[in-house]
Amino acid sequence: MTHRRERQVVVGQAVLSVELTPDAITLLRFGAVTRNAHLIHYDTEFARSEGLAGPVVMAQLHGCLFHRAAAEFAGAGGQVREVGWRNRAPACVGDRLVVTGTVRSVDASSGAVTLDLVERCGAGGAVCCRGRAVVIPG
Repeated sequence: MTHRRERQVVVGQAVLSVELTPDAITLLRFGAVTRNAHLIHYDTEFARSEGLAGPVVMAQLHGCLFHRAAAEFAGAGGQVREVGWRNRAPACVGDRLVVTGTVRSVDASSGAVTLDLVERCGAGGAVCCRGRAVVIPG
């Protein structure tokens, strides 16, 4: 008989960071998969006419990074139950995106772990997104 050893999860525990530096090709491919053809993601001149520094990362790509951080925390056999986020500032092509977080709470009865997540971008580390995820660790 094999016994699965439960991983100890505590409030305040760090979530390992997830990083991505999207380039124009990444945005093109992600836009194709998600059927997002808005010009602010591809056309520098159009993005600038809209008051942006250049083409911007899609909101859904930020969500994918949050999901990846949650899934990596949940581990093999774990589950991501919820992911939610709010965009706070635009991220542009070439900005280094880094998602970090901490454990907000652990529900002893269900095993659910709530994570507070934040994504920072660029050299200055401006907050692009804040959110949370609920996982069941594997």
